[in-house]
Amino acid sequence: ISNLHSLYRNDTMMTPEQIDLALERILPRVTKPGRYTGGEYNQIRKNWDDIDFKVALAFPDIYDLGMSNLGLMIFYDIINKHRNLLAERVYSPWTDMEEIMRERGIPLYALESKHAIRDFDMLAITLPYEQLFTNALNLMDLAGMPIRSEERDTSYPLVIAGGHACYNPEPMAPFIDVFVIGEGEEAILKIIGVMRAARHLDRETQLRYVAQIEGCYVPRFYDVTYHADGTVQAITPNVPEAPAKVLKTIVAQMPPPVTDFIIPFVELVHNRAPIEIMRGCTRGCRFCHAGMVTRPVRERPVAEVLQAMEDILESTGYEEIALLSLSSSDYTHVLELTEKIGQRFGHLGLNISLPSLRIETVSTQLMDNLGDGRHNGFTLAPEAATEKMRQTINKYVSDADLLETAREIYRRDWRTIKLYFMIGHPMEDLEDVQAIIDLSKAVLAEGRKFHGKKAGVNVGVSTFIPKPHTPFQWEPMDETEKIYEKLSLLKNQMHTQGLRLRWNNPRESLFEGYLSRGDRRVAEVVGRAWRNGAKFD
Repeated sequence: ISNLHSLYRNDTMMTPEQIDLALERILPRVTKPGRYTGGEYNQIRKNWDDIDFKVALAFPDIYDLGMSNLGLMIFYDIINKHRNLLAERVYSPWTDMEEIMRERGIPLYALESKHAIRDFDMLAITLPYEQLFTNALNLMDLAGMPIRSEERDTSYPLVIAGGHACYNPEPMAPFIDVFVIGEGEEAILKIIGVMRAARHLDRETQLRYVAQIEGCYVPRFYDVTYHADGTVQAITPNVPEAPAKVLKTIVAQMPPPVTDFIIPFVELVHNRAPIEIMRGCTRGCRFCHAGMVTRPVRERPVAEVLQAMEDILESTGYEEIALLSLSSSDYTHVLELTEKIGQRFGHLGLNISLPSLRIETVSTQLMDNLGDGRHNGFTLAPEAATEKMRQTINKYVSDADLLETAREIYRRDWRTIKLYFMIGHPMEDLEDVQAIIDLSKAVLAEGRKFHGKKAGVNVGVSTFIPKPHTPFQWEPMDETEKIYEKLSLLKNQMHTQGLRLRWNNPRESLFEGYLSRGDRRVAEVVGRAWRNGAKFD
């Protein structure tokens, strides 16, 4: 990998005009050039010279994935509502585009203004999952920046990171200046305020001020000691400004929903407009990271959701609206909401998706209210198929409840049900895996009563990964050989017509487990993997 930052240390950074000219020459040579042009409908373009503080919002994956990320769009909306602030977007270029950029010395740039990322005051990286760690390093290098925090002074943007993969920030500790632990809508504005006031100071002093903001973790201000066996003994602050314990930051009230979504130039993975109807979960599934760290529960009023839908349809023309939460059917007003959506928007033929439905709270009335989305299938996540495993993971749904729900779904003319299970739970054996097969076939049998051979059950199986801040955080992962044995059992017995099985690669789950629970020594592995070419893994 060429070290672009060494090239750019000598004030040779390309101007926006030079980048624009270079793009005219190279975009015809890359796949999906619409990923790199900017200029989409609803993008926000401000006069660069009139802005006091500039933020580059980065999602370290391709445009097709990153444009679907609601978190990035929330920050884009919040920051750009301030007259003296600016936020622009940047995503990881695909390998063909990256090769040409490195070959021609084109730095990573923001889509709106074509300014190089080095021109910004802050680079805010979203890290929703651990597999993006090496992509984040690659993104910084393409921007002409050293990847290690200690090598970046005030001539570089402040690098902050947030997202669910940052609740254990240690595997990325040497690379990021500041981690925002928790919900960043208020924290990012506080960081911007501090940096604006302290822009004349050196980076070390700036970070001392930022470390005092709730939820902000500055890794360089903490020392780690180890026991003789290599386990962590203590993590202690080395400056007085750093708190002994960094507590997550939360927003008391959900921010206003984003309605002016940017209309992409290429097909996205999720081509829909999302509205977050509820944040947090009270269920307490012992494996679920998101359910544990996003507490407490906060709900958006029905009237606000309906108005957001009106605004989205007016400003975007999307034909699918996703009502997002960790447990959509636990939203207190879900029946009222879906009924009013049908009354107000039913004539438009919209597709309303309500992911994360819980079997025990899916009512017949809710199914009727969602009737127009039948072509997409109905998704349920029992996670386990025996009494023992349901008690273990604290997600109890009886077979009778699941089959009754399936029966009512098929009765209302849905032909496909998607079931999600997890294998590798603590104390699981092959009998528990066999129960997944038996239960999936029983659900299919219910479908055939109504639709014959046209009925289908799609079964998704993932591998349990112990996540930080969950009751299972110190549980061992199941041995890889045992996971392959369990997958073999599933594949051999799910050849029935109408059953379709999908599964995660167990080795990828193992790598995610390393990154989820690793300490800052794992950062050397991440850095070495990136230097050896690991990205988009």
